[in-house]
Amino acid sequence: MARQETTDETPGRLKQIRLAYTMTKRVDPKIGLIIAGIGLGTLAVLLVIGFLVGHPIYLGILGLFAGILAAVVVFGRRAERAAFGQMDGQPGAAAAVLNNIKRGWTITPVVAATRQQDAVHRAVGRPGIVLVGEGNINRLRPMMAAEKRRMSKAAGDVPVIDIIVGEGEGQIPLKRLQMHLTKMPRTLPPSQVTQINDRLRAMGDLMSNAPIPKGPMPKSARMPKGR
Repeated sequence: MARQETTDETPGRLKQIRLAYTMTKRVDPKIGLIIAGIGLGTLAVLLVIGFLVGHPIYLGILGLFAGILAAVVVFGRRAERAAFGQMDGQPGAAAAVLNNIKRGWTITPVVAATRQQDAVHRAVGRPGIVLVGEGNINRLRPMMAAEKRRMSKAAGDVPVIDIIVGEGEGQIPLKRLQMHLTKMPRTLPPSQVTQINDRLRAMGDLMSNAPIPKGPMPKSARMPKGR
């Protein structure tokens, strides 16, 4: 059974790597040459050092593993940059980034939205309640102010922080959103975070059936019409 699971997982991982490489290559056509150059360059440097110190085999093996590791790290960073580049500006992109936060946060996509696909998402963690808006800033401001008042009434003295995703002054770029949240100071004990989540869950979200995507939407897709 263990062997069967390993065999089934391996093709899935290889497929993911191929898809990531294909996606990255569309945005970064030289990715293949770059990661190959970094890997071979790392190997060559350590191999030369090995000859100089009289241990070419040992340092050659070390260089091989170091080259693979360096290539993987560079590829991962460029793939992440390419993914953010393709998501940036699409409705639901901020929700997709928030949903990738592994631990410490409870994410509720689309607690408020407009017909133009501007949306406010909610993240609850030890820093407090964070409202994340994406879309047109002029439409977002009154919507986020109303949602902030609603959260303040429900959560009492718990901090309610608002963030707008974008490249403008005072905004948080999409690629830095996850890091920004994880670096916020943790001011609440876990028990209080649980209480807040229970209270908000009991309130429910007024926009739970809003026609807004909870992830990146293809540019060719159309917004569902309201009934």
